[in-house]
Amino acid sequence: MPQQVQGVIAPGKNEPVRVETITVPDPGPGEAVVKVQACGVCHTDLHYKQGGINDEFPFLLGHEAAGVVESVGDGVTDVAPGDFVILNWRAVCGRCRACLRGRPWYCFDTHNAGQRMTLTASGTELSPALGIGAFAEKTLVAAGQCTKVDPAVSPAVAGLLGCGVMAGIGAAVNTGAVGRGDTVAVIGCGGVGDAAVVGARLAGAAKIIAVDIDDRKLETARTMGATHTVNSRSADPVEAIRELTGGFGADVVIEAVGRPETYRQAFYARDLAGTVVLVGVPTPDMMLELPLLDVFGRGGALKSSWYGDCLPSRDFPMLIDLHQQGRIDLGAFVTETIAIGDIEAAFARMHEGDVLRSVVLL
Repeated sequence: MPQQVQGVIAPGKNEPVRVETITVPDPGPGEAVVKVQACGVCHTDLHYKQGGINDEFPFLLGHEAAGVVESVGDGVTDVAPGDFVILNWRAVCGRCRACLRGRPWYCFDTHNAGQRMTLTASGTELSPALGIGAFAEKTLVAAGQCTKVDPAVSPAVAGLLGCGVMAGIGAAVNTGAVGRGDTVAVIGCGGVGDAAVVGARLAGAAKIIAVDIDDRKLETARTMGATHTVNSRSADPVEAIRELTGGFGADVVIEAVGRPETYRQAFYARDLAGTVVLVGVPTPDMMLELPLLDVFGRGGALKSSWYGDCLPSRDFPMLIDLHQQGRIDLGAFVTETIAIGDIEAAFARMHEGDVLRSVVLL
């Protein structure tokens, strides 16, 4: 029967979030109810609260999560009650033209649960952030949004692969195809940018240049594997990157901010025939202007990274294995653990740049 649990709601644009009782229905065909154990506070959740994604309030926030499958609906075979899973927001369909061409990480028909969770008091339907809504004791998702991983790993660590860390690592490894000996620049050293640094190091990059306006973030990027740092408040990042790469520019530049000015920096900081990867998320009003002759004359590739072009069933277990082997330290992304009632304060600390990731433990 339907369950009543506590969840964090964004009731309206820029209104403070609040904890309310929500109703989680029994899973229907192809759906699963997951008992959430941990969920990271991601900048995308703040975008939802600010109305930067859409205006389908009220939102049930939270999406960067791990937990245990409690129940499944008819037809679910890939996960079962008791499985420890990471939640993902791109459940592939297996039927669209991308999937049928063997490129499921580009799936053009990803899906979420068909039923909606509701506010218990009023029956108002909730819009779950990225189709997940995991700032809640339990959540309803499509079963394809559950990726089974080794239960020995900490939920606070595992959940981060559900969004930001996977987006950054994938931007380097999958989208940017960073290779051994490459030079890489990462513009913007928040959680996603630092994950791109980790991904570049994992791929064997010889030189990794971190760019940001905050010296604290640059120091963190060094601990993640950056070999050089540039504070773009005091130095021209394009010239600095060129100077550090023999005057040529980087083979791969990853833009993890999502602004026109930083994208232009990425465009001109790459070597001829180099690659720009946009993984920072712009807002709908942003526009980009570049001389078309420069786009033609510099060659190479301008790419956007969707969720790090990841395939959760392939990438999540692999990265958990690498973490357990000590080859990457996913725990380094967890700045603090907090309670479900502390999310508004966590948004403030995120805005001030005081944390890499706050993680809610449920």
